[in-house]
Amino acid sequence: MANNTVRFIVLICFLALLMPGQLYAQSTEQKDLEAKREKLQNEIREINRLLFSEKKYRGSVLDQIAALDKKIHVRQNLISVTNQQSNYLTRKINLNIKKIGDLRDELKVLKNEYAVIIEKSYQKRSQQSKLMFLLSSKNFFEAFKRFQYMKQYTQYRKDQGVEIISKTDELARLNKDLNEERKVKEVLLVQNRKARKTLVEENKIQKELLATLKANESNYLAQIEEKEKEAKKIDRQIEKLIRAAIAEANEKNTDIKASSADNSRFYLTPEAAIIANNFTANKGSLIWPVEKGIKSQGFGVYSDAVYPGIKHESNGVIIATDKGTRARAIFKGEVIAILSIPGGKKGVQIKHGNFISTYFNLSVIFVNKGDEVDLKQEIGTIFTNQDSGQTLLKFYLFEDTNRLNPEEWVYQL
Repeated sequence: MANNTVRFIVLICFLALLMPGQLYAQSTEQKDLEAKREKLQNEIREINRLLFSEKKYRGSVLDQIAALDKKIHVRQNLISVTNQQSNYLTRKINLNIKKIGDLRDELKVLKNEYAVIIEKSYQKRSQQSKLMFLLSSKNFFEAFKRFQYMKQYTQYRKDQGVEIISKTDELARLNKDLNEERKVKEVLLVQNRKARKTLVEENKIQKELLATLKANESNYLAQIEEKEKEAKKIDRQIEKLIRAAIAEANEKNTDIKASSADNSRFYLTPEAAIIANNFTANKGSLIWPVEKGIKSQGFGVYSDAVYPGIKHESNGVIIATDKGTRARAIFKGEVIAILSIPGGKKGVQIKHGNFISTYFNLSVIFVNKGDEVDLKQEIGTIFTNQDSGQTLLKFYLFEDTNRLNPEEWVYQL
């Protein structure tokens, strides 16, 4: 029997410790979901502002489809997160309904017990009864015990009254929370219905654009081929300039024998090694190469929006931003090359130890080869396409000659 009592006490203590953790986890989940939803809503606003300027689609059909595909993907994520929020609130509402039911039962029991106590107290309400109860004691010890009992009984009555008030207040609070949660859920459901309706409209527009392209398949495939040629040309020049910079730096390094030099990687001086180590230590928290913008194309292989069987590869990321925006250095370093592609598009490469950040699609450049740059220093104005109205920065990241995924290095890219 004693063992059972001990086990019961341990269980109660464990549950008491566990409950605050569960409440904290629920609160954290709600905040995380709300933060995700706000971020996605903001991303859709920025897509509309940066990729769909003047409230109409501009640029080629190919540009329109790419922008729509991006927006549809974000909106689908928004609907999914809103559904998660709604489901979370449903669970919370059901839990509160159960708590309210339990509290009402507890309150009913307490009030019944309190009524019995009051009735008994009324029957023995006279001071004379209390005095006789004490004087009828056989000895002092028994009188003292009776006095203690009377004190405890009075305190018990007070405690019962306080608990009834506490339970009543908690019941009122839970009812208020329940009403607020139901209102929030209704708002989320309304927003989700609007988002679904908008998604249907966007899918319809996308299908119409896809039909336009497929009606002229040869022209579309020619556009793809031209874009891929241009991307590969840029990639080759970037890698060529990196290898040239490595060779130049290693040649100046007197600690390296010419016969043993490997021009696929930088041989770091102690100072350069410190910068490289600091750069590595900031993986995942590096600043964006623009003050404000959205990622319109990520890193890696992705499917074509029109023909999913066709795969494309992006060796960097593309960031859409406002007209007139200036690219900025993501870390302190040295300008090792200036890129220039026929057509007026330019780029800058900055070395950070043995890491290289590349900023391409600039119209004006503010730095020169050999310049030392600081974190956030402006290095050039990003080019704005007059046909599409889009201002896109192409951003690449390398470790020596190895391509890196900028999304893993730049904070929330």
